[in-house]
Amino acid sequence: MPTSMLIAVVTSHLLLAAHALRGGDVFLCATLALLPALLLTRRASARLICAIVPLLGAGWWIGSAVELARLRMMLGAPWMRMAAILGAVALTAFVSGGWLMLSDRARTLFTRDAATARIEATAFTLTAGLLIVARAKASVSVLLADRFLPGSGWLELLALAVYAGWLAGRFIDPAAHRRLRPRVWALFSAVFFGQLALGLAGFDKLLMTGRLHLPVPALIAAGPIFRGGGPFMPILFSAAVLLVGPAWCSHLCYIGAWDDLASRLGPRPAHALPRRLVIGGRLATLVIACGGALILRLAGASTTLAVALAALFGLIGVGVMFFVSRQAGVMVHCTTFCPMGIVGNILGRLSPWRMRIDPDACTACGACASACRYSALTESDILAGHPGLPCTLCGDCVRACGHKAMRYTLPGLSPANARAAFLTLVVALHAVFLGVARI
Repeated sequence: MPTSMLIAVVTSHLLLAAHALRGGDVFLCATLALLPALLLTRRASARLICAIVPLLGAGWWIGSAVELARLRMMLGAPWMRMAAILGAVALTAFVSGGWLMLSDRARTLFTRDAATARIEATAFTLTAGLLIVARAKASVSVLLADRFLPGSGWLELLALAVYAGWLAGRFIDPAAHRRLRPRVWALFSAVFFGQLALGLAGFDKLLMTGRLHLPVPALIAAGPIFRGGGPFMPILFSAAVLLVGPAWCSHLCYIGAWDDLASRLGPRPAHALPRRLVIGGRLATLVIACGGALILRLAGASTTLAVALAALFGLIGVGVMFFVSRQAGVMVHCTTFCPMGIVGNILGRLSPWRMRIDPDACTACGACASACRYSALTESDILAGHPGLPCTLCGDCVRACGHKAMRYTLPGLSPANARAAFLTLVVALHAVFLGVARI
């Protein structure tokens, strides 16, 4: 990389870092100063990221100039020289940091994984943006680093954004997606329950609010009914489902990874579970969970009794995972027992994401069905040209289909772009959930 280009880019980031330091934010200063180190990887996505930040930073400079100019006007102090200086700094950041990194010259210097550059940069930016908003709006410290060292959440935010960019680039390859999805999903579950266990052991900083909630998915719906309030988890669940459809169940659920692991210890699915069981079983548990919560509330039952019954419900679910799912090679808990699974499937119909089967490419060989652990691909589903209601958009069938007939779709986009957009969004949500995975 030419020295002049490196100096220009690093300078634009250091100016922003100095501006953060002037505002008293040492860790934001460190984060902005560290960003240009991504360029050492020679990744094409690093070029885009190091262009986006100065471009946004130019707006930050201009906003600061306007604010200071307004303040000086109110005080009757000179302001034009200050505005001119900050305007020049904003222009420098825009040109040397942003425009330069988007030039053809920079493009030829950063060619590593160029095919996935936009996806990686988008996942990075989306993750960072969501965490910045969550960090600014939440009434508690949502990022763990801030709990132990106030302000250091910026560094955790940077690490999570880099992780999201890397993972999105890997997920684009269907084989890598099928291989990595269970692993990163299990990582999220391990972080979630690991922090819960340590919190219960006395490390209270690992708990989000200090108020314990049983990590049983059914309580997302049943808990507020019993308590008569507390809509945070239903809102979070609904928002995630509206964004990525039923992919909550295959990428984001903190306990679904257990059922996935149990099913993978068993044989490949020989056939799909009966559709009546898949739909009726979960509707029944939904009625039991929500109806039971309402009855307990109306009866004035103690919280201790409600918690005991909820724990029993959860333990039965775990038993289904490790005794039934493992034997069947199918995610029996998620497809027949978990009430939030059917809620996700139904609400997911409001999301625009769909999985479709190209009739011109499909040979009805059944390879997709043997890879589906959600019992979403019966013979009738394949003939109909789309998976059934239990589909969670996990994507395992995309890799399994040797004829490339399985496709993600979104109105207005090609199948390839629809899949890229879906994976970018679900990876960003995964990284955000990983960062705030505490009870």
